[in-house]
Amino acid sequence: MNFIVAADTDVGNVKATNQDSLSVKVINSKSGRMVFALLCDGMGGLAKGEVASAVVVKAFEDWVNVRLRALSEAPLDFEAVKSDWEEIVQDNNVKLHKYGGSLGLSLGTTLCALLIADGRYFCMNIGDSRAYVLRDNLIQITKDQTFVAREVEMGRMTEEEAHRDSRRSVLLQCVGASDYVYPAFYSDDVRQNDSFMLCCDGFIHEIKPAEIYESLCSYNNYDEYTMQKHIRELIDLNKSRNERDNISAILVRTF
Repeated sequence: MNFIVAADTDVGNVKATNQDSLSVKVINSKSGRMVFALLCDGMGGLAKGEVASAVVVKAFEDWVNVRLRALSEAPLDFEAVKSDWEEIVQDNNVKLHKYGGSLGLSLGTTLCALLIADGRYFCMNIGDSRAYVLRDNLIQITKDQTFVAREVEMGRMTEEEAHRDSRRSVLLQCVGASDYVYPAFYSDDVRQNDSFMLCCDGFIHEIKPAEIYESLCSYNNYDEYTMQKHIRELIDLNKSRNERDNISAILVRTF
């Protein structure tokens, strides 16, 4: 399986600092080509959110450069990947929690990680950054770990009410703000011509699913330049509709 990847990020209309950090890599291995993508959104209301997101991205990039290359010498063991990712998350959660406490600060980051290898995808999510797959329509892979998502799941709030609720960005989980963190994992087969998108919440507040699909679906994205252009157009569309947060997205196309 082959891949084309693109990514973009923007500080947005209001904030002085971009607290998003992202990474996407195509890896050649003995067992075939793989893609690793990661997006972290430093918590908007917390001090030094950009530090938290950058620390977590660096830890995963180190894992890709050393551990993933070793694992890929044979058909990939996704249970080993899951164990590694859990360890990275818990270690960095403790480090960031202690660092924030030593400075009298509260800091944290969401996390959405995606690995595609051997015809499967493996995804981990903490917080409200999201992963989608674009096939015949836009399919959300991850579930938000937020107050409003929990209320919707419990039947106490509708999707429309959740979208308008002032608490929509209140996280139940993030890396660095509590003693322990509980990531969610997702895995399934990859189909030819699937596209995958990772994004922060700022990317989806002001645009409709149909607008995302029309712009980023596989048949409209045949090279890196076009993919990058379409991500930037959606970022600019968000900004024109007065999105106040940082805005970031990663797009991975399979073929």
